Amino acid sequence: MSIGTPVDPVPLVVQAALAAASDAPGYPQTAGTPALREAITDWVTRTCGARPGFGVLPTIGSKEFVAWLPTLLGLGSDDAVAIPTVCYPTYEVGVRLVGATVVRTDDPARNLDDTPVKLLWINSPGNPNGRVRSADDLREVVAWARSRGVVVASDECYLSLGWEDQPTSILGACEDDTSGVIAVHSLSKRTNLAGYRAGFVAGDPVLVADLLALRKHIGMIVPTPVQAAMIAALGDEAHVREQRDRYAHRRNVMRVALTGAGLRIEESRAGLYLWATRDEDGWATVDWLAGHGILVAPGDFYGPAGKQHIRVALTATDERIEAAAERLSIA
Repeated sequence: MSIGTPVDPVPLVVQAALAAASDAPGYPQTAGTPALREAITDWVTRTCGARPGFGVLPTIGSKEFVAWLPTLLGLGSDDAVAIPTVCYPTYEVGVRLVGATVVRTDDPARNLDDTPVKLLWINSPGNPNGRVRSADDLREVVAWARSRGVVVASDECYLSLGWEDQPTSILGACEDDTSGVIAVHSLSKRTNLAGYRAGFVAGDPVLVADLLALRKHIGMIVPTPVQAAMIAALGDEAHVREQRDRYAHRRNVMRVALTGAGLRIEESRAGLYLWATRDEDGWATVDWLAGHGILVAPGDFYGPAGKQHIRVALTATDERIEAAAERLSIA
């Protein structure tokens, strides 16, 4: 339970679409086929509540986009990038690649007035802690960023996995003005397509066009069969509901097991992880769980603020989840 990699089958409708498009001798379209652009646009409008006028662009999963966005924006050593206090490590890696300064904050509107921030990453639902930002919070962040010319990148890869809280897309919060804002989405979790490398971004049409112009020349192109698979995935919600039900069951089993073993679950109101603590160094908790045959990630992998926490991924089979719960019951 240390790595959030999907273990459940790729939906048959997606597999069939990939296979049907396998005879693809020509170069793919970096912008995506017209059918894929339409499928992404329809999904973003339907799911994120975005108004017409935004741009869309397929990506080779979301990780490459996260890592290379500071480079694609032309940032350098004189710039700063703000990331959450605990977050996906690739945000920081992308900043280090361009030699910019990393600033960690969960409240940019109050903490960054004197910092030369050019890019702000937010993540809702959050990885690793499952934090969910409200629509009002998102609007406040966007207003602050626009007043300073800061690009806002909103990682929304877990948008379909709301539990106690229902996540809001930044595109819905922005209503009909997406200037300076881009949302990042992935099919890895909602559709089990981590092995396909299928993602996309949506938002400010000018920014999306600039990113497209660069990506054409550096080979950041989604393969044609994967584009066809994405169309099938975005057009079918039945498999998403089925996968969500699987994760809901696994989450309930692990919440009971962890709290019964003396751990406290914090935040974790959406997403694919449980953020837990025993009020000790997270590595000590990792060691204690490893002694019972359960592997989890230490919280400080995601930033110094996570040093007393662990992240428990729900991407394990039902059998492994039940086994872990049984081991915890006799711990």
